[in-house]
Amino acid sequence: MIDFVMIWAVIIAFGVIMYVLMDGFDLGVGILYPFAPNETSRDVMMNTVAPVWDGNETWLVLGGAGLLGAFPLVYSVLLPALYLGVFLLLAGLIFRGVAFEFRFKATPKTKKYWSAAFAGGSTVAALAQGIVVGAYIQGFATENKVYVGGALDWLTPFSVMTGVGLVLGYALLGSTWLIMKTEGEIQDWAYRLTPKLLAAVLFIFVVIGIWTPLVDQFVRDRWFSNIFSIWLLPAGALLSAFVILRAVRNRSEGTPFVATMTLFIFTYLGLLASKWPYVVPPDYTLYDAASARESQLFLLIGVLFVIPVVLGYTAWTYWVFRGKVRAGEGYH
Repeated sequence: MIDFVMIWAVIIAFGVIMYVLMDGFDLGVGILYPFAPNETSRDVMMNTVAPVWDGNETWLVLGGAGLLGAFPLVYSVLLPALYLGVFLLLAGLIFRGVAFEFRFKATPKTKKYWSAAFAGGSTVAALAQGIVVGAYIQGFATENKVYVGGALDWLTPFSVMTGVGLVLGYALLGSTWLIMKTEGEIQDWAYRLTPKLLAAVLFIFVVIGIWTPLVDQFVRDRWFSNIFSIWLLPAGALLSAFVILRAVRNRSEGTPFVATMTLFIFTYLGLLASKWPYVVPPDYTLYDAASARESQLFLLIGVLFVIPVVLGYTAWTYWVFRGKVRAGEGYH
């Protein structure tokens, strides 16, 4: 018998990591925006992501809609637990999205406000996503499949730390993206910035790696009962970090970005391995949260058509807008 639960788990996990990688670098560009060398550099930075940012967010919609249809318990528990965090996430994405179009049409007097909306929205969205990850690691207070915790249980020092870590991680993705897509002053600035961001990300990586087993007994048992296999994931992340540093020193252009994506992938797999098979920790597994088999089959038929289309137009967009972005050129 076909295990639709596992199929949907793979689809949603794929959608989430695609969103993190695709939207992560354009959020990272926004996070770095206030620190750019000058206003011309900011125009170029925004133009590197302007053609692709809205397509990148398709993966968020796909993952969210799939999660609602395939694992409705996740929505019924996580949304009440994370209302404010999710609101901040969506508000940040809205401000950032509006700023993309309005900034290039604004007068010099109002342009700075749209720049602030772009940078602030990107930072808030990234921070909220990281806090949601921290809250997921901590787990949720539930009874009879209903959330019974407080409205601010998600806001803890640990979740704030994971939020800061994701902000720094997205900034690293953004800086390596700029290395690949720009040249001259902006590229030199990104080359100088990337090692500093990498050091900060690795520091947060170590802190969270030590802290997580202290807040979750299940994670502690999982990691120390699989001494060899599961530890290959952080080893892969550290190897990716080494590749990033070496590529930057060699002034490579594409390798730092690809290596940063692999760093995210290994970290993401580490998170999944730590909590598997719990989707609403600490009580409910994927099978507990799954919708009816018939519902999953019906949705799966549609998704099998949608995912190739999304992959196709995503690849086509990146191909059309390949190459360097220079001052005075770009989508706008």
